[in-house]
Amino acid sequence: ALHVTLQQSFSPDANLRGPAENTIRNLKHVNGATVMLLQVAAEKQVLFEVRQAAAIQLKNICRECWIERVSVLGQPLGEVEGQKPSLLIDADKDQVRTKLVEALLGEHEKSIRDLLAETLHNIAIHDFPEKWPSLIPTLLDMISQSGDESGDPAKALAVHNALLALRKVCKRYEYKSKDQRGPLNEIVGKSFPLLLPLAQRLSNPNEHSLEAAMMLKQILKIFWSSTQFYLPGGDGNNPSPALANPGSLAPWFEILCSALQKPLPEANSGLEPRGQPTTVAERNAWPWWKVKKWAVQIMSRLFSRYGIPTYAEEEVQEFAKYFSQNVATKMLGPICETLNLRPTGQFCTDRVIHLCLTYVDLAIDLAPTYKLLKPHLEFLLYKVCFPTMCLTPDDIEIFENDPHEFVHRQNSPLADFYDPRMAAITVVIDLVRHRGQDVTQPLLGFMTDVLHRYNTAPANEKNHIDKDGALLTFGSLSKYLMGKKKYAGELEGLLVTSVFPDFNSPVGFLRYRACWMVQQFSQIRWTDDGTNLRTLIQMVLQRLSDPALPVQIEASKALRFLIESDGAEQTLLPVLPQLLTEYFRIMNEIGNDEVVAALQVIIDQFGDHIEPHAVALVTQLSNAFDQYCNAGEDEDDDDAAMAAAQCLECIATVLKGICEKPELFKNLEPQLIPLVMKILGNDGDYIEYLECALDILTFLTYFPPELTPELWNAFPLIYIAFDQWAYDYLNLMVPPIQSFIAKDPLVFLQGKCDIPEGSQVPYIDLVFSIVAKTVTNDRASESECRQALSLFLSVLHSCPGQVDSYVPMINEISLGKLGQQVNAELPLTRIAVYQVIGSALYYNPALELQELEKRGVTQQVFTKWMKDAETMDKWLARKMTILGLSSILTLQMGTLPQSIVAFIPQLIAGIVSMSIALKEDEEKGRTGGDENAKSEKQQIVEDEEEAAEGFGEDEDVTNELDEAYKKALNGVSGWDEDMAKFLIGEFGDDDDDFDDDFSSPLDAIDEMIFLSDTLRTAFAREPDAYNQIQQAMPPDAVQKVQKIFAACDALRAQQAQAAAARAAQQS
Repeated sequence: ALHVTLQQSFSPDANLRGPAENTIRNLKHVNGATVMLLQVAAEKQVLFEVRQAAAIQLKNICRECWIERVSVLGQPLGEVEGQKPSLLIDADKDQVRTKLVEALLGEHEKSIRDLLAETLHNIAIHDFPEKWPSLIPTLLDMISQSGDESGDPAKALAVHNALLALRKVCKRYEYKSKDQRGPLNEIVGKSFPLLLPLAQRLSNPNEHSLEAAMMLKQILKIFWSSTQFYLPGGDGNNPSPALANPGSLAPWFEILCSALQKPLPEANSGLEPRGQPTTVAERNAWPWWKVKKWAVQIMSRLFSRYGIPTYAEEEVQEFAKYFSQNVATKMLGPICETLNLRPTGQFCTDRVIHLCLTYVDLAIDLAPTYKLLKPHLEFLLYKVCFPTMCLTPDDIEIFENDPHEFVHRQNSPLADFYDPRMAAITVVIDLVRHRGQDVTQPLLGFMTDVLHRYNTAPANEKNHIDKDGALLTFGSLSKYLMGKKKYAGELEGLLVTSVFPDFNSPVGFLRYRACWMVQQFSQIRWTDDGTNLRTLIQMVLQRLSDPALPVQIEASKALRFLIESDGAEQTLLPVLPQLLTEYFRIMNEIGNDEVVAALQVIIDQFGDHIEPHAVALVTQLSNAFDQYCNAGEDEDDDDAAMAAAQCLECIATVLKGICEKPELFKNLEPQLIPLVMKILGNDGDYIEYLECALDILTFLTYFPPELTPELWNAFPLIYIAFDQWAYDYLNLMVPPIQSFIAKDPLVFLQGKCDIPEGSQVPYIDLVFSIVAKTVTNDRASESECRQALSLFLSVLHSCPGQVDSYVPMINEISLGKLGQQVNAELPLTRIAVYQVIGSALYYNPALELQELEKRGVTQQVFTKWMKDAETMDKWLARKMTILGLSSILTLQMGTLPQSIVAFIPQLIAGIVSMSIALKEDEEKGRTGGDENAKSEKQQIVEDEEEAAEGFGEDEDVTNELDEAYKKALNGVSGWDEDMAKFLIGEFGDDDDDFDDDFSSPLDAIDEMIFLSDTLRTAFAREPDAYNQIQQAMPPDAVQKVQKIFAACDALRAQQAQAAAARAAQQS
């Protein structure tokens, strides 16, 4: 029955296919289903498509139902209508574990074999080694029988499949930290003694079978997984044998060299190994080329980790010295022999060329390997790198017949990892930068000769491909050439004679290259009267309507780099409407984030002139976003998805350009509100665009004078997104929420909305829920807690006298957080809590003191507050401290708690000093400047003074940035959390205040005048009590009070004079 059901699942008859698919979906609820699926998948007599379908379902069920799946927050996944997903029973698991290995070892069909191997990998993640101790012994037992499999195809297949399974297990630990590699170290200790002699036999020059190549490939992949981050070790406590005895890995290095050196003759030669395919795609997949790929990939990885002892970690220094002196140089020979294949007319895969050039690039940095390379630089540059950089017939065919694919390839972010052209460019750049005395002059001479030959050759003999390669070389070296006086002066002539003519070349890819060259040399200094720049801009503008799409793309990107040049604005401003039209036409043709980014630069540059075009721009960008977004979702087009995000950034740039004309925002809302609602809604389907959408919402809520009802519809969606799928975006949600509260507090206080739970909830309760869920969540960062607490400030500042009933909850949440942070080394979160308490005191001092007294924490809070106040340096914290503590003085002395009465002299002294310091800092801010900024011209001069010729052949290449990176990396103590913070730039959490972004009605309150008026009123109200307080204050504090009184009187006099002057002008 199962066999029939699987067969019907791919029937063209929907009446058969539908019920079959439904039955298959429910198999996970049927005990024994996985065992039956495995039996069908393993049965050789069953139709292949049915076996494959069974293997797919087995993999999916094992992945989904082996253990309970949980989210990163520890919540169960997959619950439907409150019911937990089905889990496999232990009896089924036992049978699957046992029979899966048996089925895998005998499987000859690649697709089914790979599916079974992936199923084994998924199970091993959860069960190995504790619940599956027999796995490795079973695999090693089969591998140990590899001595006589040459005469038995079934035995050879079983050995290969055992190696495949072993690799899947090793891959489980590939990226684990040292202390989590215990099982892998044990596997290495038991398996490598078996794998080494097998690999030595398989890499023997006389071994030519495809079975040998397939097994050797798996062994190399196992070696790769075992050495990805650390050398293979023993028991996890003792050092790796390779560290104790670096020579112990020498046999493996011999295997790598042998694999790379193995000749792979053409099929028609009749030589072994026979049967090399003839198409490029089939050659790339041929096992012997895969062996070479893995061999050189391992070589390059080992070199990058251990080739330069200076950068190696402390514990591997000895091994790094051994590797750099004995291994790196030996491997260079097979690498160069492989690179010589194409120059001598033989085939080599792109991937192998790429990896070999990666190894050569590393060899440039190491003195011993560079010495070996130096006599062969001419071969490396002109026989290997330059031909690799040149366009191939396939490139030209794609340029002409599939321009979208050409653009995609040229802009692929993955090109650095697989494109040999990128690797060749990197080698050339690093040779010039680091070994320039041996390379630069001959290289530039060679490229100049190429251009000269092109310019002087008859039209029918011009080598367009060589010229393109020469321009690519010059452009790739642009930063170096522009930074050296002796070369910078020649660049203008290069562009005028060899690039300008190509803007009108009949050869499409030369027009493309001309536009690309503009981007590389946009910063050169033109020596004429501006004619060359104007001519260049005009030529680029013409290429926007080029018949070839790739040229249009490069031209649109080129303007981004020219627009800031002196004189560019005069040329571009008159044609701005037409320019915008051309960009949108190109954007309608293809989704390319760099084109949209270029448009964004233009909008930003012409911000003062964008106003008449704002509505049309936003309309076009919104339409483009929808187009790209749908392509990214429906067609899995990554380029379109990135372009969609760039469209939203571009919209934000338009909004920034019109922020001084807030009345324009209302005209844009019909386009932007649906866009924002689409992203905020839909249960997170568009989460990749959420950051941009929240930026746009911030503009829409901050700058317009009032908020429309349509805009308020977004408010509950922010909460739902936070609560259900976008918790990590809190920092971007806070600014628009603050604007909603500040712009229309009445709607905020009265508004209610329906939430998924089914009840109507006041808007203010949603805000308090956001704060509470963040502050009480152990997984929330302190930065996120501080952002959440700032929402309390918005409520207290914008709703005076209207939120008394919420003050207890504000204290409950804030003081709870203060208790957690009371002994924290960094006071940032405590200061955020003081800002809340200060706001509550300003809002209603009597009510806030009552809340503190009710909890019995008044004295502790104020004592800690005043101590932390000594180190406060941000304006918002100091302002709220002054306003909040000053508000206490508005109360009758007899109504104050005793703990506060005794504290009043110290309190007044503290806030008076803080007020004076804050005012002095504000004055400095008005007159100060950035004295450390360097002009670009100064930087270029400094660059020119650097050593121009790089390092001598006896020196290793060193780099201060690399050393600083290594030092920082060594400072990371833990692998998982600390490493993640380090990689995304969040290592440390000590300077993320949001003062610059926070605004509220209290901005209009001058804290010094408020303090002065409050003190004068208090002295007048209760002179006896305040005379006693004055006597208890230090003399210098009393003098500061008088200083504040005088300063405030002078300030008021100035304000009165200014008001009188304005009145006189108006009259």
